[in-house]
Amino acid sequence: MVTLSLRTGIRWKLSIAIAAVSTLVAIVLSLVVHNAARLSMLDGNRDVLDGNISAAQRVYERNPGKNPDRPLFDSKVNDPALPGALRDAVEDGQRATYLKDAGEGAPEIWAAVQLSDGKVLSIHSNFEKRYAVLADLDKTLLIGSAAVVLGGCALGVLIGGRLSRRLRKAATAAGKITEGDTGVRVRDAIGGRVRDETDDLARAVDAMADALQQRLEAERRVTADIAHELRTPVTGLLTAAELLPPGRPTELVRDRAQAMRTLVEDVLEVARLDSTTERAELQEITLGEFVTRRVRVFAPEASVRVVRDAIAHTDPRRLERILGNLLANAARHGKPPVVVTIDGRVLRVRDHGPGFPAKLLADGPSRFRTGRDDRAGLGHGLGLTIAAGQARVLGARLTFRNAAPQTGGDGGDGTAPRKDGGAIAVLWLPESAPTDTGSIPIINPQARRRA
Repeated sequence: MVTLSLRTGIRWKLSIAIAAVSTLVAIVLSLVVHNAARLSMLDGNRDVLDGNISAAQRVYERNPGKNPDRPLFDSKVNDPALPGALRDAVEDGQRATYLKDAGEGAPEIWAAVQLSDGKVLSIHSNFEKRYAVLADLDKTLLIGSAAVVLGGCALGVLIGGRLSRRLRKAATAAGKITEGDTGVRVRDAIGGRVRDETDDLARAVDAMADALQQRLEAERRVTADIAHELRTPVTGLLTAAELLPPGRPTELVRDRAQAMRTLVEDVLEVARLDSTTERAELQEITLGEFVTRRVRVFAPEASVRVVRDAIAHTDPRRLERILGNLLANAARHGKPPVVVTIDGRVLRVRDHGPGFPAKLLADGPSRFRTGRDDRAGLGHGLGLTIAAGQARVLGARLTFRNAAPQTGGDGGDGTAPRKDGGAIAVLWLPESAPTDTGSIPIINPQARRRA
């Protein structure tokens, strides 16, 4: 089942909400004003007709039995069109008015009274000219409602735009903190003089970032201190192992001692990279020649393909460390053949094994996590962590993905098709390599001449 979601900014959500409320309020107020004005107008018209019929009655009563040549207010005697309900009310001795609303156009209003001779005097009018004022009122209400809705939308866009801009700045600052820029603070990023809930959110995020940074720094110091304290006894253990007589037990002791020393050195390196105090010493190197030489040392069985050579400004020692760790990971967890490709400033290391674990592809490399349940002889998960940390110092980007398996033909011999997958690590080197802390890289002229 596919769920479709529409992403809209808070500016437009707020504008739509204000426009909806403004429209509802404008409609309700317009209906109330229209009905109130109509009722008031009808009541006024009935009062006018009531006064007219009273004046006409006085004229007829002064001259009983005589009809004037020009009846006052167009009054009529015994009008056959007089509504029955009004006739009944008048015959009961009442002076009454009657409203006949046809639903379209101006309603008809009657006023009638019984004369002393028993005849019924009536006046009929619809006040079309007066009723036309109601149409003008409706136009005015319509224009006013439209102005209110448009003004509300503009106000929503203005307020929502400001709030959205502050939230975007907060999100950008939080993203920089996530990337490791510990000097960024959300409250400083959003700025402004107005204090609202956004400032509360910014302060909470800054407090959380400070607490996490302090905790991470404490963990890093503990890790570095433990590794530093272990270095001396491990070195002594390795030296003592060299003094043991030759034999299989001696080889096992030396192997485990060397593995422990490598682990301690890796942990110290991870701690240094976490401290964000590392600086890159840049040199100008030819990537094709540099990578080919290092691959011959680290993995002689791996092949190198130079699609497009390039000159890069980078730190050779750190690049060598990244390349060595990627090749070691391919040899330990993948399967041959291992291919290293240079395409400009992009380096790819690919093996043809089972590929990277799903957790590594989702979350990135993590120390002491190999993605396998059985870690015996499979390392400690520090190789890719160190490679990623060194890449950050170089200002490079290290990505991981798995190649899609491709089914090959069986050649007509009836054998099973071949599946060609594997893990691919891609290192993207920039033209210039600032450090992760944003400081200016240190360029060593002597090192450049030695390269």
